[in-house]
Amino acid sequence: MVSKAKIKYLKSLQVKKYRKQEQSFVVEGAKSVQELLVSNFEVVWVGGTESFLDANSKQLSSKKIDVVEVSLKELSQLGSFQTNETVIAIAKMRENSLPELKNEFCLVLDDLRDPGNVGTIIRTADWYGIKNIIVSEETADFYNPKTISSTMGSFCRVNVFYTYLTDFFSQNKLPVFGAFMDGADVRQFDFGKGGLIVIGNESNGISEEVSRFINHRITIPRIGRAESLNAGIATGIILDNVFRSKTSA
Repeated sequence: MVSKAKIKYLKSLQVKKYRKQEQSFVVEGAKSVQELLVSNFEVVWVGGTESFLDANSKQLSSKKIDVVEVSLKELSQLGSFQTNETVIAIAKMRENSLPELKNEFCLVLDDLRDPGNVGTIIRTADWYGIKNIIVSEETADFYNPKTISSTMGSFCRVNVFYTYLTDFFSQNKLPVFGAFMDGADVRQFDFGKGGLIVIGNESNGISEEVSRFINHRITIPRIGRAESLNAGIATGIILDNVFRSKTSA
């Protein structure tokens, strides 16, 4: 049985202020928690059904984790998602440290506000083997439960670094590609061997402050009449063309 204090603590971690204060976050669902258990995140507490705990006993016993068996009724009260029927966990945040970027492709998110979009982009980046994403301070929180859920476990393999983008770009030496409504056709563009790919805000696109650092404007040609593309979908199309150009080179 989960104590009232633990329930209150889990609920508090749904709020960014308390996640930051405690340097902890919540992960829900079998797929995400299984990925968490084999990652380099420090897992401190797991509440799972009997079947989940039995199936993952090896991973749970190999680490110093406080493990509690919970009922389906308790699970529905502990997390953010009513569909979670297996497990919920608490883990410690990683240090917000900028990785050493070499000759590689890296995403940059400029003020993306929707956690679902950010989670989808992290998952897409993982699919294409991108290890690092640089994001503005205003971008949706990496540790938001909706962001974590949308990554489907990819949050364990992709490093996300929050910073002031203008400061970051002023020190950057890699080529910078920006997604705009006008620019070079991504289907024909040679992205070379590495660089930063900037994705802008869902409504306003790339900000003026960031635009001045962009070396190459790129676009996904519109064939139909839709006004715009979802940021997550646009990122997937761009990355597919980036890596297609590499394999065909």
